[in-house]
Amino acid sequence: MTDFTALTDAQGVTTVTWDVPGKSMNVMSLAGFAELNGLIDAALADPAVKGIVITSGKKDFAGGMDLNVIAQMRAGGPQAIFDGVMQMHGVLRKIERAGMDAKTLRGGKPIAAALPGTALGIGLELPLSCHRIFAADNPKAKIGLPEIMVGIFPGAGGTTRLARKLGAMMAAPFLLEGKLSSPRDAKSAGLIDEVVAPEDLLAAARAWVLAASDADLVKTWDAKGYKMPGGAPYHPAGFMTFVGASAMVLGKTMGVYPAAKALLAAVYEGALVPFDTALKIEARHFTSVLMNPSSSAMIRALFINKEALEKGANRPAIDDQSVRKLGVLGAGMMGAGIAYVSALAGIEVVLIDSTQEAADRGKAHSEALLDKGVKRGKVTAEKKAEVLARITATTDYAALQGVDLIVEAVFEDPKVKAEVTRKAEAAAGPDAIFATNTSTLPISGLAKASARPEQFIGIHFFSPVDKMNLVEIIRGKETGPRAVAKALDFVRAIRKTPIVVNDARFFYANRCIIPYINEGIRMVAEGVEPALVENAAKLVGMPLGPLQLVDETSIDLGVKIARATRAAMGADYPDGAVDEVLFWLADQGRLGRKANAGFYAYSEKGDRLGLWDGLGPKYPLDKAQPSLTDVQHRLLFAQVLEAVRALEEGVLTDIREGDVGAILGWGFAPWSGGPFSWLDMIGAKRAVDICRGLTAQFGPRFHAPRLLLEMADKGDTFYGRFGAGKQAA
Repeated sequence: MTDFTALTDAQGVTTVTWDVPGKSMNVMSLAGFAELNGLIDAALADPAVKGIVITSGKKDFAGGMDLNVIAQMRAGGPQAIFDGVMQMHGVLRKIERAGMDAKTLRGGKPIAAALPGTALGIGLELPLSCHRIFAADNPKAKIGLPEIMVGIFPGAGGTTRLARKLGAMMAAPFLLEGKLSSPRDAKSAGLIDEVVAPEDLLAAARAWVLAASDADLVKTWDAKGYKMPGGAPYHPAGFMTFVGASAMVLGKTMGVYPAAKALLAAVYEGALVPFDTALKIEARHFTSVLMNPSSSAMIRALFINKEALEKGANRPAIDDQSVRKLGVLGAGMMGAGIAYVSALAGIEVVLIDSTQEAADRGKAHSEALLDKGVKRGKVTAEKKAEVLARITATTDYAALQGVDLIVEAVFEDPKVKAEVTRKAEAAAGPDAIFATNTSTLPISGLAKASARPEQFIGIHFFSPVDKMNLVEIIRGKETGPRAVAKALDFVRAIRKTPIVVNDARFFYANRCIIPYINEGIRMVAEGVEPALVENAAKLVGMPLGPLQLVDETSIDLGVKIARATRAAMGADYPDGAVDEVLFWLADQGRLGRKANAGFYAYSEKGDRLGLWDGLGPKYPLDKAQPSLTDVQHRLLFAQVLEAVRALEEGVLTDIREGDVGAILGWGFAPWSGGPFSWLDMIGAKRAVDICRGLTAQFGPRFHAPRLLLEMADKGDTFYGRFGAGKQAA
């Protein structure tokens, strides 16, 4: 069994077909590279072969590099990584030069790439080394270099080739942001050369190969007198491009993502030297990034772990539980969002509210989102009509007959939820699974209203539903395996990433993010400069500072949660100092962004103008401000210690879910790979030492949990002890 095969037709065109056995999508391996190299050598050496077409035997071209290859290279150390990358460069450079004479640049054989569908990572880097790239007119296909999104950058020549093909400025969105394009958009941007009807793909590529001249085989960067589009670094225009790019990278990454800095350095330095030297520079920077623990952690969390969870790593071993008909109770923003993503995924939806007007308004939310897609050319009028036809907006619970899953998204009041639970279960029949969408109310308590608690489960969506990728599935005390499987199959169908946790106050995500917000507010009360709090958070990789985050989620919601938590915990409630600030702001009518007034000041249009100057008179700044590191430690440990406690208490049973959930749910420093990966990075002993210092200065909320103390004593790591899907004890 081989990844690549070759067949030469009567006209002398060799078609090299990439078709990895047992995979739905091609991925490149070291063995695959060796096979490709051998087939290219044979075709170039055969006088009967006039040219080559490289294509795929699958509906897509390729999804990228097999990440096991990266793991293998990393295990061998930096020299092994560099040597491995340079071997890849050698194969792709051989394709690019195609046997032509090095001096005259003549006598080579044309090589075309024919992409039937999606081409990502090495799936685009390989075509970029070919002389012409053809793509099927497939609007669902995505073409691009998304490596930056998982903590690395295109290291098989994609960085160097795309920068030289488009110029640094035009290449920036594809390299630094991982922008993906449809075939037509990719052609418009200059990434590929031709878009043809799918049935004409191979014929068009073969025809070009047979008609190509020597001049068609010479890449612009190999031609005499090549100048980088937009200007090289020392050209006035090019200089300004790199100055701007450097500022953009720093502004977006805050300096905590090594891959972005390394990529920009590879482009800048590579632009100053000949092409082959630029490839070596790219390989050195790529090696440096792969040896950085951040890249390993990001790949593990955002690719390996995320993919495993999406494929059902923790799904009970029972029959398929696909959702065909869904009931949604409550047509507010959350219920309307759930209805939209479900109908978009092909599921029939019954959307129920107390009035027809409210139900229709919920359905109109889907129409508005679809209209945006139509306007951008992403959705056809036919698709819009098809999706809307799947949503029935009604007040009649009898319409729930035949649904196999109900998601309740009504007001966060146990009495209201209990009432709709009883009504919906009676209407839907005995086999339907009932899911409550709640962010704070204990699932086991809500399940008391159900006639079938083993079929009752929590499904916590994050807002806005259409944009947030994480879904938290919560097992109540009596929740059975079929309910868990149903929830997981549903989340997979709507293309979200699930984590499964056990019932506890605030579950997992809110349990960790609330202490982060509270710690920021607590520092304001102590007299810490609010701008220091906000910028410390961003400089350590948090997407939003805690004060901005509470403005976005609304201060009155924070007040509501605080009052409910205080009522539940009584004398053990630890956040009185936080409440003083929140309640004061609420009394001032400063309820956050929705009121155009919170920790921040806002314009009449809702634009954030800066931190509100009214904080100073109420909470004067302390003369001795803490260091940046001290503030960052408080903000990070407020979160990670809750994650460890959740694992220790059995709320989390899989640290993969803890890391993926943290990044996707509330944006925990993605460069770190998540809280458990970050603790492994710094080491349990170092973490305990920091906890002791914080506890001595700020109190018992920073006590190291028993599990962390034990791991520090034994020299354990979380992924060493609980990784690869090992269930926590």
